[in-house]
Amino acid sequence: MGRARIGLMVLAVAALVAGSGAWGQRARLAAECRTPALRQCLLAGSERGKCLAEAMQSLPDSCRKAMSERAAARAGALPAGWREEAYGSDPRQKLDWVAPAAGGKAPLLLFVHGGGWSIGDKRMGAGEKGAHFSGKGWAFASTNYRLVPQARVEDQAADVAAAIAYLRRQPGIDPNRIVLMGHSAGAHLAALVASDPAYLKAAGVPLGAVRGVVLLDGAGYDVGEQMAEPRNAVQSMYAQAFGTDPARQAALSPARHAAAPNAADWLILPVASRRDSTAQSEKLARLLREGGSRATVAPQAGKTHASLNRELGTAGDPSTDAVDAFLARL
Repeated sequence: MGRARIGLMVLAVAALVAGSGAWGQRARLAAECRTPALRQCLLAGSERGKCLAEAMQSLPDSCRKAMSERAAARAGALPAGWREEAYGSDPRQKLDWVAPAAGGKAPLLLFVHGGGWSIGDKRMGAGEKGAHFSGKGWAFASTNYRLVPQARVEDQAADVAAAIAYLRRQPGIDPNRIVLMGHSAGAHLAALVASDPAYLKAAGVPLGAVRGVVLLDGAGYDVGEQMAEPRNAVQSMYAQAFGTDPARQAALSPARHAAAPNAADWLILPVASRRDSTAQSEKLARLLREGGSRATVAPQAGKTHASLNRELGTAGDPSTDAVDAFLARL
């Protein structure tokens, strides 16, 4: 199994340990995650990646919660000028955001984190993005959402829409110039909210307020098709999130909502070496174009699932340059 195929598992399990180089130090592993299978993986040497891919299928819910909490704790305090605010009553319904230094109404870029719909936190990889895009004149926000299995994917999409509605009411944000960006499972959620108008409508947000969408290495745009993909290394995460009902899987597939109306402009960046991500991206873009939207797919060479997200917003990063050009055009 190649590095690009196990990026999600490595990123997730890395969130369990307190620092780099701690793979073999069991004392640093969250107590909730000390399953025999995972502990064995930490000692697996060159076969660690394959072992993690298998062990991730059976992690308990308490371990997934510990992953998210540790990721947030390691991010530390928010940088100066940032604020954390609640957009709902659930503890997970919070977002961080920062406005650009210049006054006036700024366009908004809202980031949706990944994590297989069941782990993750709004501060994972958000700092570089926030500093970069706010420096370009954008307000930037990163949102949490309720997690599977305590919540459904439908609830997660509703949370993203609710976060948009909340931010549209904030001073300094142009309520009608919004771009959604998501990574991995967050790319699926961003695409779902921008293609199925029911979520924004329920939140009181006009679809036209979302001017563009940036998707970072998602692979679940047609859920049923991806669940049938034999190389899908996180089948149990899909099964937990989407169940076995084909009708529900279709309802939660952005590709099945690609007929108009949709957000008008899409930039889709799969990792070039991931066949499933590239195929799903090409399919979604083709259907969006048939529905009247503008959609560009630009496979990213030399990237992994994790590095594409981690490096976005850093100087000299070609993926960042592609997003900058897309935002400038909008």
